Amino acid sequence: MVNEGLIKSCVLTELPKINDNRGNLTFIEEMNHVPFEIKRVFYIYDIPTAVDRGAHAHKKNHQYLICLSGSMDVHLDDGEHKKKVHLNRPWQGLHIPPLIWASEANFAPNTLYVVLASETYDEADYHRDYNIFLDAVRGNDL
Repeated sequence: MVNEGLIKSCVLTELPKINDNRGNLTFIEEMNHVPFEIKRVFYIYDIPTAVDRGAHAHKKNHQYLICLSGSMDVHLDDGEHKKKVHLNRPWQGLHIPPLIWASEANFAPNTLYVVLASETYDEADYHRDYNIFLDAVRGNDL
């Protein structure tokens, strides 16, 4: 079985950006720009200062984050390696596959970000306890 939880599979990609004197346009196509079928879209806004979000991993859900305005840091952890990705351009998106512990922090005022998800909401798909997540990625979740 391929371990989808490898930190190197968290990829920041450029989306198409069409600009002219009327402004910029960016579009997203599932299975092209986003490597999965999109089943749910949600967005986060009015984030209080000094608040962190996320702090969980998914068992099977893929996510694709786009910071539409403002800026934020996404902290990624596969149980062995960690990295931070700064999002501040609406033509860039970050793919977060299953079994990656992700948290969002350092939000600029008025930050707005959207999340495209491969699955509908299912609380059973979440790892919300970091130690249980570590057991899962290490294969100890029997």
